[in-house]
Parts: sequence; C-alpha cells; structure tokens
Amino acid sequence: MAVLKYEEIAESLRARIAAGEFAPGETIPSGRDLAEQWGVSRATAIKAVDVLRNDGVVVAKQGTGFVVTETPVARAAGARRAGSTRILGGMPFLRVGVPDWAEPPARVAEALGLAPGVLALRRVRVLQLPDGSPHSCVEAWFPPEIAEAAPRLSGAAPIAEGTTRYVRRQTGRFPAEGVDVITVRLATEVEAERLGVEEGSAVAVLLHTARDQEGRPLVCEEGVTPASLFEQVDTYAM
Repeated sequence: MAVLKYEEIAESLRARIAAGEFAPGETIPSGRDLAEQWGVSRATAIKAVDVLRNDGVVVAKQGTGFVVTETPVARAAGARRAGSTRILGGMPFLRVGVPDWAEPPARVAEALGLAPGVLALRRVRVLQLPDGSPHSCVEAWFPPEIAEAAPRLSGAAPIAEGTTRYVRRQTGRFPAEGVDVITVRLATEVEAERLGVEEGSAVAVLLHTARDQEGRPLVCEEGVTPASLFEQVDTYAM
C-alpha cells in the first residue's frame, strides 16, 4: 500500500525533529510553507501537522504556530505504567531490518494467545539516546489477524500516523488495557549487538501486551534495556 502524501510529510518532519533540526520549543514550518515545499494543498500540509499534534510531538502556541514539545518520537521500555513518567512520542529510533513473519518466543506467544508454531509479524526498532547511542531494543509482535488486516505493518516504509492509529483505522480495534511484566536476565548475543554491550550483560526486560476494548491482544512488545539505563518510577498514595 502506497504511503499517503500527508504521511510522507509527517514522517519527514518527525525525522527532522528527531535529528535535532527543530529543538523543543522551536517552531516547525507553517502549513503554507510545507505546502509550497512539497507542492501539495495547504489542507494536506495541515493534515500532516495534525498527525504530529495528535501524537504529542508538537503543540499549538498562540501567535507562533506549532512548536516541538519536550517529548521526541518512540516510547522507551520502562516508561508505560500509570504513575510513571510517560514518554509520549519518546526517543529517536532506528528500524532494524524489515518486518518479518516468525514464531514468537513462548512468553510472547502466550501473551498473544497463539498456539505453538503459529507465526506472528515482528517489527524491530532500537531507541536512541540524544548522542545516538542505543537506549533499548524493542521487538513488537502482531498476531496474524491484525497483521493481515493492516498490511502496511509488513512494509519497510514508516507509518507516520503511528501503528496504533493505523491499526485502529484498519480494524476498529484500539488499546483499552495494557499489561506490563518486568523481569531481569542476561542479554542474548543479538540483543548485546543491538545495544552495544557485552553478551551476558544484565538487562531489564519489559513485556508489554496491549489488549483491545474486548480484551483481545493487539500487540506484544518485548523491550530490552541495559540495567544501567533502566529506571522505573511509581507514584502512589500513602
């Protein structure tokens, strides 16, 4: 499925923000400027900015236009739970390889309700710190019924509106409940290579499962973060 023009513009802006071209508090190009730069209607340009606004990447500022918020572009492992500091767009990230169909690890298959041997769609990304070094690696696994109904998940092209909004648009299903399980173990060879640490280093693993309004699993993400970078903060009444 071809990338729509407004999605292409939004993804370009997102990448420029992630690269530091527009710092937090700085104004992004106006709808008029974007329309001229991309040779599109102003409505298309505004729709692209709306994607970033809805994702919390930019916010309207009276008399200025849209400015970059304090939050960048993908959520870090360990920053999802209620009471924790939530990174809403989060960090710059790099895709690893291309999405592929594979048999998920047993813990992921169980979370998705898949029988042994059933394949799921895997998307891998490495989230980055401001200096470009790895922060965490995340494998997102989508059950077959979601991946088949949302074919762009299988493509290498970025989904500017975000996978959650795209899946909702394609299927009518959206996250209503999240279940997080945090464990500690040693990094595998592949994880160590992605994270730039020694094999066998201690890592925190966040297994996040999103369930829809009917309790059906939408996606299971396994986020792996070196122990030295993992932090979880909970705030609660006493």
